[in-house]
This record gives sequence, structure tokens and C-alpha cells, in this order.
Amino acid sequence: MLALLSSGCAGVKVSSLSTSDYMAQRRGDVLTTGTLSSATISSLQVVGIADFRCREREDVPSCREVLGSTRDGLRAERRLSALAELWLQRALRLERQGGAQADDILDAYMETARHAYAYLFFSEREPGQRAFEDRQTQVRDYYNFAVQQAVTRLFERYRGRPPVLREDGMFRVEAGRWAAYGDMADVRLADGRDLPRELIPASSLSFAGLRNQYRRDGFGAELVAVTARRVVGKDSGAVPYSETPFPAITAVMSFPGNSLEAVLQTHEARLMGYDPYRQDSILLAGREVPLAANFTSGYGLWLARSGFAVQSLLTLVGRGEPLEEPRVYLMQPYDPDRRVIIMLHGLASSPEAWINVANEVLGDETLRQNYQIWQVYYPTNAPLVFNNASIRKAVTETLRHFDPGASALASRDVVLIGHSMGGVLSRLMVSSSGDLLWRDFEESYKLKGARLQRARQTLDDYLSFEPLPQVSRAIFVAAPHRGTPFAKNRLSRWAAGMVRLPVSVLGRFKDVAQLVVDPGSAPPASLLRPLNSIDNLSDQDPFVRRAAQMPISPAVRYHSIMGNDTPKLALLESSDGVVPYGSAHLPGAESEKVIASWHSVQETPEAILEIRRILHQSLAEDGHARDTPMPMQASN
Repeated sequence: MLALLSSGCAGVKVSSLSTSDYMAQRRGDVLTTGTLSSATISSLQVVGIADFRCREREDVPSCREVLGSTRDGLRAERRLSALAELWLQRALRLERQGGAQADDILDAYMETARHAYAYLFFSEREPGQRAFEDRQTQVRDYYNFAVQQAVTRLFERYRGRPPVLREDGMFRVEAGRWAAYGDMADVRLADGRDLPRELIPASSLSFAGLRNQYRRDGFGAELVAVTARRVVGKDSGAVPYSETPFPAITAVMSFPGNSLEAVLQTHEARLMGYDPYRQDSILLAGREVPLAANFTSGYGLWLARSGFAVQSLLTLVGRGEPLEEPRVYLMQPYDPDRRVIIMLHGLASSPEAWINVANEVLGDETLRQNYQIWQVYYPTNAPLVFNNASIRKAVTETLRHFDPGASALASRDVVLIGHSMGGVLSRLMVSSSGDLLWRDFEESYKLKGARLQRARQTLDDYLSFEPLPQVSRAIFVAAPHRGTPFAKNRLSRWAAGMVRLPVSVLGRFKDVAQLVVDPGSAPPASLLRPLNSIDNLSDQDPFVRRAAQMPISPAVRYHSIMGNDTPKLALLESSDGVVPYGSAHLPGAESEKVIASWHSVQETPEAILEIRRILHQSLAEDGHARDTPMPMQASN
């Protein structure tokens, strides 16, 4: 009898939760766990809807209809946040089911974005009053994800056919019961393109080989705009530079109206694209908000699609697609107000040598606001004298193209960072040859009179050079300034025999032979078997030995970073396994950092920290640091 009587009484039981279960219960939602959040379930129960009805696999419109029409018992922000999640649930279900109408899926994402936007900016409290609440973070994520999905779906629908332009120059696209308008005026795409070939959500990309992925929390869909199918190849064009074909962009959506009622009634949306490198905040619904950004995705995609790893090795032995001349790759759209860092890789290498160095610079907020990275990809099978001249030309032409008047900050105080052979080339670009090379050349080939005059006209760019005036700082990483005995060992000699010079370089050697050899005479051995890059790096090579005597410009501050893979030896006798300390050491360096590492020292955390320290120091000493927020733009 007691048991029967007590069965009608409500009872509460308590049990312990693990920390992970507690956090999942508080913060889990349809986007992270696939089930409705506790906040939405609570709102449904307030209006008398059993939450299991809305968690069934089939869509239940009545859940949204009842919640949307209820005014008693729920404040607008609870109602709007729950509706945003329910619409997102519908969109995700339709995508999983397959066979759903594209307009229905797009409509669900647009409704998600609209209700999230209304919660964020048109409910009872200001966003700042909810700054520490988990729910606001969840709803902002609903908004960002819905904008991402809506924008990419609209792009796919109109890919290949330009949208209609309004009188004010904004595009207009229509889908189902929605119309969207806007522009990408803040986004600069390579080759003057108006629209990219692809729009890829950054959240869909995962990279192996990058230690960190850097992004900024805020509003908007983080996307990569793909403007070219290929990174390296014959179709690269006659100019020596390429702006990134994978720029990062952030898309923001707003809904017209100055009241909650107006926002909930409209079926128009404004879409705006922003360059997150140039914008860190925008005006959204009349409030300044941070702009979301992903700074790693575009760079990672560039490397992943480049084929550099294979191409650089094939090029060295004369196979694959030939690389005849250096190419300058801009890692982001050119910015006249950011200083330039130029990175030069080493032998049989490519821009992949700088995977984590470049990414860590982009991940440093101060460095990202003040620097832009250019990477030089050059034929490492060619002799140093040719690469020195052609890289100088490529860099100079690139700077002249983007800043013809040489008045921009980007054309001053350039920083060179070179690894291994790239370090030797970096030193050549900040050195003065004087008459050292010409004196040796004249003595070697006994040139006089008209033959000497013709030789000077043809070879002066190779044998006479001064420091690049735009460069004010250089960082030499594991650079064999005085050559290395490693280039003469059995393995290196075998590798040197496999190297095949670019056709253009062979042609230049032929031209030199015609200049220096009397008609009917046999060419000297040095022209019958031209030196390649591996020969050039020997500590017995005349060019490297002479280059080590060239004075570095007094206007250039320089630093050395080297590895030590022989810890049992004294520092002066040590080596990184390829380059001896005595060859990498430079008197007069502002700093020298020796790190326990093999030759690829640039990839170590210690070297990356040292490079970042030097770049920060350069900003402080040169007085160029940008420490104020970037200009803000309105999105509606």
C-alpha cells in the first residue's frame, strides 16, 4: 500500500557527472554533437513542446512554428537562439538525407543566419552584455557556419555565369525565396579576376606538415578563394611574379532592417567579402565586431597543390617541367603598407623549406600586420652567378610592377631570409662585387680590346653588381658563405653528375664561349663542362671563395643562424652535417644563434623564434611598426 501511494509522488535522483560530460551537457549543440543544446531544449519545454519531438529524424515544422509564434514565457533572445539552432538542425538533416531540393537546404541555412543575426543584434540585450555567455558563442558559430554554407552554395549555383549587377555596382543573385546582393570590393584577386574559380571553406581543410593553424575568432565565414588551377608550370606567364592564387577571404551576411520585426520579415540579405589581412573589424548592424579570419588555410592549400617537393627534385636533374627562371610568389595580395620579407630556399629545395617559418610569421599578430611574405622559387641546378643576376632581376621587376614610383613602405626596408644556398644568394644580393669578378674573368681568358668590350656588354649583369637598395636586413640560415667540403664527397660528386642545367643557362654558356674563345680554338674545360650549383658550393670553388671577400653593404644589418650536429667538437670545428661553422660564421653580424640541429635548422622551433625575434627587433629599430587597429568598414 505504501509503495502504491508513493508511486504518484515526484522524485528527484542525483548522480555524479564527469567533467567532460558536464562540459558536453553545457556546451554541446546540434553543430558539435548532432543533438539540440540544453538551452534550446529548455526553451522548447517552456512553450510546452516535448523536446523528443524535435529530436526525431524527420523534420517537425511545428517545433519552429510554435516557438516562433510564442511571446509569453520566453524572452526574444531565448526564442531567437533556439530558432537559429532548429533551422540549422533542419539544414543538416536535409543534407544528410540526400535528394532534398537545393532551394530547401539553402533556405534553412539562410533562416539560420537570419535568426542568429537577429539574436546577436536585435534582442533585448546588447552583445557586450552577453560577452561571457556560452550561448552567444554557440549562436555566433551557427551564424558563421550558416553563412559559410549559404555563400558557397550560392557561388556554386552561379559559377561560370556572372551575376546581375545593380545600378550601384553590387551583384544580385536569387535562389528560391531569397535574394542576395553585395560586392567583393575589399578583396583583391590575382590577375584582376572578379570572381574566383572555387570557394573552399577553411573549416573543411586539414593540413599535415604544419605545426599550427592560425585563425582569428570573430564574425564571418572563413574561406579560400581559388583563382588558378596550377601553382607551378608552363602557364605561369612572362612576368616573374605571381600573386597568391589562394587568398583568404571572410564573407559576412547582414539582413536589412532597423528592428527585429523588419529583420524577421525580409527575404533579402547583403553579402560582403573582406580581406582579413587588411581588416580586423567591421561595422555589423551598427556595432563594431571582430572579423573572423583564417591565416593558414590559403598558405597550406598553396603548398599542398604546388607539387614543389617533386618538382624541385625533377628540375635539378633536368626532368619534369623545366624551371628556367626564378619566380616570386606573393603569399597574400600585395599591400603597399606592409614591409616585404623575401625567402630563398636552398639546393634541391623549394618554398616548402619555409613551411613552418612562414606560417609562424603569419600567426604572429604584430608581424602579420607589418609584413608580407614573398617566396622565391628558382632553378637550384643553375650556377650561383646566374641565379644571383636572375633573382635580382625578378625581385626588382616585381617591386617596380607593384610600386612604380618606389614610394610605398613595401619598397623599403626589405628583409632577406636565405637558407643554405639561398643564404649565399642572399649575401650576394647585399654585397658589392667591385671589380673582383671581372679581374678574375679577364685573367682567366686573357681578354683585351674588342673581345673584352663585347664581354663586358654581355656579362656585366653577372660579374658586376651592387647591393639591392631596397634591402635593409638579412638573415642567413645555415649558409655556406665559404663553401663546404661536403660538396666534394663521393655522394655529392655523384649527385653533381646527375644535375642538368636549364636550357637557358646552357645557351648563355655557349654565348660566353663565343665571346672568350678565338675562332678555331677549342673552348676551355670550364665551358665544355659548365659548373653547376653543387660544384659552386665546394669550398674550393673560385666563385664562392671570391664572393666571401665581397663587402656587405654597411646599410644592411645581418644575422646568422646555424645548426650544430657535432656537439662533441669545439664550436670552431663544428658543423651541421653539411656546412661547417667556419663557413656559416660572418664577422660583423648583429647576432649569431647556434642551435643543436642538422642542416635543416630553419624548421626548428628555436630558429623560428629567433627569426621572429629579429623581425620584431627590426620593426622596433626602424620605427615602422603598425600598432593601431586596421581601418574598419561597414557591412550594411
